[in-house]
Amino acid sequence: MTTAATVDEGTDNPYALSHLDALESEAVHIFREVAGEFERPVILFSGGKDSIVMLHLALKAFAPAPVPFSLLHVDTGHNFPEVLDFRDRTVAEHGLRLHVASVQEFIDSGELRERPDGTRNPLQTVPLLDAIVKNRFDAVFGGGRRDEEKARAKERVFSLRDEFGGWDPRRQRPELWQLYNGRHSPGEHVRVFPLSNWTELDVWQYIAREKIELPAIYYAHEREVFARSGMWLAPGEWGGPRDGERTETRRVRYRTVGDMSCTGAVDSDADTIEAVIAEIAASRLTERGATRADDKLSEAAMEDRKREGYF
Repeated sequence: MTTAATVDEGTDNPYALSHLDALESEAVHIFREVAGEFERPVILFSGGKDSIVMLHLALKAFAPAPVPFSLLHVDTGHNFPEVLDFRDRTVAEHGLRLHVASVQEFIDSGELRERPDGTRNPLQTVPLLDAIVKNRFDAVFGGGRRDEEKARAKERVFSLRDEFGGWDPRRQRPELWQLYNGRHSPGEHVRVFPLSNWTELDVWQYIAREKIELPAIYYAHEREVFARSGMWLAPGEWGGPRDGERTETRRVRYRTVGDMSCTGAVDSDADTIEAVIAEIAASRLTERGATRADDKLSEAAMEDRKREGYF
């Protein structure tokens, strides 16, 4: 247990954990379990809020020792500059090692081709799998949560991937009593999701409690955007806006961050953590459902990509 127990609301037991303490304890246990079971784990770190919380938990899990894992970012080349700056500052602050798998390098070499719609999120799979093989990573931490999307709701905390990085829901193992089976054959690896049981609201409440710094893009700010497919997208070299699409300045914030070509902003005045929490509590859409165009490509878009090796 990493923090003093706090009294849970609705109980008189002074030793009961709050729901945030319980989630934190579970995540810390998962990090330590992976450290004991695997030889070369790595943490996916993009500078987005979920990966920031995940790194914060890893730092807690092994303090005062350093985190025994390196970080990996699959860079699409179309990331938000604010987020990349935050990523680099965080890596330098904690003295961590960062591996960057570049989608642009694979495009330049001819191993990948640009999509007609300009989005590069679906192109991340090949660089990701290449980095896993080259660095012999046997466990890869991701910030996916079950509340984000229905395909992710099927995911186990320890998600076995085959020698091609593919996910087969029929091969997932039971995880009773927080017992995790990391056994895998040569060439296979395991994706690990310490935040599986968290919700978007849990993440923000934890950020508030722990006073975790985030990129300013997550809070309301004035930004040039244009409308496409019911979302406010940021203009950029990726190909937006097109003819007939008009940019305008709006007060927006981002609930999730990824490739600029498929990550939409939401109209918002929430410029503090408290305001963001109130806004999320009133929302009836998940962050991916509201702001990620790549998940709208088909009804099974995420599941199809996961079978190919995506997170």
